[in-house]
Amino acid sequence: MINYEENIEVKGARVHNLKNIDVTIPREKLVVITGLSGSGKSSLAFDTIYAEGQRRYIETFSAYARQFLGGLERPDVDKIDGLSPVIAIEQKTTSKSPRSTVGTITEVYDFLRLLFARAGDAHSYNTGEKMVSYSDAQIKELIIEAYTDKKINILAPVIKSRKGHYRELFEQIAKQGFVKVRVDGEIRDIVKGMKVDRYKTHDIEIVIDRLKVQVSEELHKRLAETINTAMYSGDNVLMVIEEGSDVPRYFSRDLMCPSTGISYPTPEPNTFSFNSPKGMCPNCSGLGHVYEVNADKIFPNKKLTIKTGGIAPLGEYKKSWAFKQIETIAQRFGFGLTDPISKIPQEAIDVLLYGGNESFEVDSKSLGVKRTYKIDYEGISNFIKNQFDQAESTSIKRWAKEYMDKIKCPTCEGTRLKKESLYFKIDDKNIAELANMDIAELANFFEGLEKTLEGNQLKIAEEIIKEIRTRIRFLLDVGLDYLSLNRSSKSLSGGEAQRIRLATQIGSQLVGVLYILDEPSIGLHQRDNSRLIKSLESLRDIGNSVIVVEHDRDMIERADHVIDIGPKAGKHGGEIISEGNPHDLKKHHTLTADYITGVKEIKVPKKRRKGNGEKIVLSGCTGNNLKNITVEFPLGKMIGVTGVSGSGKSTLINETLYPIMNAHYFNGVKKPMPYKKITGLEHIDKVIDINQSPIGRTPRSNPATYTGVFSEIRSLFTKTPEASIRGYKPGRFSFNVKGGRCETCQGGGLRVIEMNFLPDVYVECETCNGKRFNRETLEIRYKGKSISDVLEMTINEAVDFFELIPKIHRKLKTIQNVGLGYISLGQQSTTLSGGEAQRIKLATELSKRDTGNTFYILDEPTTGLHFEDIRVLMEVLNKLVDKGNTVLVIEHNLDVIKMVDHVIDIGYEGGRTGGQLIAHGTPEEICKVKESYTAEFLRKELKYKASK
Repeated sequence: MINYEENIEVKGARVHNLKNIDVTIPREKLVVITGLSGSGKSSLAFDTIYAEGQRRYIETFSAYARQFLGGLERPDVDKIDGLSPVIAIEQKTTSKSPRSTVGTITEVYDFLRLLFARAGDAHSYNTGEKMVSYSDAQIKELIIEAYTDKKINILAPVIKSRKGHYRELFEQIAKQGFVKVRVDGEIRDIVKGMKVDRYKTHDIEIVIDRLKVQVSEELHKRLAETINTAMYSGDNVLMVIEEGSDVPRYFSRDLMCPSTGISYPTPEPNTFSFNSPKGMCPNCSGLGHVYEVNADKIFPNKKLTIKTGGIAPLGEYKKSWAFKQIETIAQRFGFGLTDPISKIPQEAIDVLLYGGNESFEVDSKSLGVKRTYKIDYEGISNFIKNQFDQAESTSIKRWAKEYMDKIKCPTCEGTRLKKESLYFKIDDKNIAELANMDIAELANFFEGLEKTLEGNQLKIAEEIIKEIRTRIRFLLDVGLDYLSLNRSSKSLSGGEAQRIRLATQIGSQLVGVLYILDEPSIGLHQRDNSRLIKSLESLRDIGNSVIVVEHDRDMIERADHVIDIGPKAGKHGGEIISEGNPHDLKKHHTLTADYITGVKEIKVPKKRRKGNGEKIVLSGCTGNNLKNITVEFPLGKMIGVTGVSGSGKSTLINETLYPIMNAHYFNGVKKPMPYKKITGLEHIDKVIDINQSPIGRTPRSNPATYTGVFSEIRSLFTKTPEASIRGYKPGRFSFNVKGGRCETCQGGGLRVIEMNFLPDVYVECETCNGKRFNRETLEIRYKGKSISDVLEMTINEAVDFFELIPKIHRKLKTIQNVGLGYISLGQQSTTLSGGEAQRIKLATELSKRDTGNTFYILDEPTTGLHFEDIRVLMEVLNKLVDKGNTVLVIEHNLDVIKMVDHVIDIGYEGGRTGGQLIAHGTPEEICKVKESYTAEFLRKELKYKASK
């Protein structure tokens, strides 16, 4: 009998392409599921085991809660035993909100806020002195001690350095029974109708009491009442002034500056949150940046006149109210609409930009009378700003954004917090300075922090510091030492986001959980791989089961148990071809085993290409962590950009090079990171960026529609005799327009069931049974197949089926060539992995006629690819380069790096210590560079192959 407590038993799994498989997965072990892309690894791990765990979890809810959730479909499996609570850590990128940062996702920032609220020292932003706070009893003792036998005034400050006439305030003070106030240092009686100059700044205090301080029971009582009243009126602050002196002394229940009397409210964790009104900077609402209108974008060419379109947002002259106002301004300042912008006086430019409101008279020579004109003009700059802030339409916002620059908020200088929050310090650092440090730097800061704290502070902080330390350690363990806590989560790659979630899970120290991870090694340099594997082993060692879907050689070799799914992809996969420990795997002659044992290999090219002699030179790049580097990209070669995670590869290529090229060839609007100059763009004629973003966000999008082959197939169906008789047009065979589609599901084949608290669930449409079209449309057949049958075909089947139709055959053949023969034409885009989506984009670009002069950029194209798929992909990319194109790949995979013609290695470390060009040249030349981490692993790879 198998002990179910020791194993997870899956019986009869048939989800997607799984062939009714039975599998035994040992618990509390590190299990790797590997196999070709599309062989069914994710179907087993996520769509079977995770989906069943999720369903069982929802079944524990009350019937009331479940009615909002609907029934989650049971995966197509006979039974699963020994399943513990499941947590999936997938590749999905994290929140796209600009308010979400690494600190908020990992909760380290939450602990920092708590630490500063409970153990931070407040300092005055006026004098830098340490703030003090007193109880009422302490204040009474201090007053008696300092002013015995002296006459004093006790005042409550109500207005501090603000303009206004304050008539209502004086009336209110009088109604409360007070008779004297101190205005700007002078004590005055309150009289009826009293007010001050509204255009000057004023300090106003209420005189609460005037008394001589003597030690007596009566005085103690009177002073206590006076202090209480003054605190109530002065918002927890009071002032004491000795008769005949002008120097006030301040006392406060809150934190207060002893010299200037400014006070801070008692700090709470929210005081340090840029997502709460209590802590956020009022100018940028806690985002750290604002948009400001750039006058150079409004007047891009100073040689043009207003008539010929010198004011970019308004365009050329036409009869409109705006131009009528501009004509009036021109009369007022004595210039014409035909004068170049550079000749218009600065005063007039200011009115054009920022508006004006005045009347003026002009002598009319022909009539001999004076005419009055009125300028009532909002100003172009103000109009654009208002449209950006208030318009509801995204297109208007986008239009306004064209004339604006995103700049660091001048109020908080990008720290996102209000002034007061930045003056709470621990060991001379405020919370924003800590959030800006790399995680490695932050770990050093917390290392000896206890020595700088004392007494109560230390007692309070001890536990919090312990929590922060453990969480930082987990982030270091998964190789994220180069990130800082305030790094926006939307700028993280899929691999980084997944490893952050992994660190958060390790930090929560749960036991007895089944974790399922989807290729956690993506985007990770070989150097950091062992750290990641150690983290997964530590999850296993505290008593969890870990299942990893992975192609990485190191991960497979260090697993406790390996399940290989195959033998091929799609319909030809879905079977278990070997399972056991890594040594057992090598005995089987599966594709995976052959690549690991070296029976099969991706061969190093005999010689490297020389290129066409031209190059693009990008100089003076300083975006993010780049250290003013100059990089040459030789054309007509395959270029590999390498370096440890966080070294600046994406900043150089995706944030600097691609936006410059995109703007040059296609008028792209994305602003590149700072650089000095670029030369050589004339040697290529277009740039294509093939990234991993999904190809469609709805189930309506599929490979057939994305690649454009579906339009050709629809045209083919309209040419069948039956369709011609019925007069069907291509629209009849579209599931996106009325006519031929099933109207119940509107051509989706699925119906959406909206969940109130969970993602929407899709169920098959009961009218068309998922076929998407109505009966009449399905009656039209080509070679015995309806349009719905064609969408069900895999690419491999479709290539044979449409062999005689060159237009369709060519597009399908390119999809097959990039190794996607196993997916079906109508497969929903939402079910494709990141790597598959990227290869469909690649196939779409390949099916177009290339110019032989194109620059392709691919960001980690090997994501989700098995060794065999990498070999197929590299063949496709090599064909592109052989035609004269340039292909640039950002990659960590050594099988790719050893095959490129030219390597650009960025380093040395990640984060602040990265951003330098370490080496460039052929892989063999890179191997000679001692400082490069990439070279260290490349030497093993090239020698390893040589020794074979």
